[in-house]
Amino acid sequence: MYRGDKYYVAECLDIAVVTQGKTLDETIANLREAIALHLEEEDPADFDLAPNPSLLVTMELAPAVVA
Repeated sequence: MYRGDKYYVAECLDIAVVTQGKTLDETIANLREAIALHLEEEDPADFDLAPNPSLLVTMELAPAVVA
């Protein structure tokens, strides 16, 4: 989700992790890092997660405003 004119925001729906970045690539990298830190020293199975889960990205887009 794009927030204002400055940042994209990403949320992990399976665990309580939210992050942001100035680009989509930065946002995804930040989300991966935030999830890894959240699960550090944890067993992913405790959260019903696969040992090496994939990242599925869903985007919400607003229609372009034509002047």
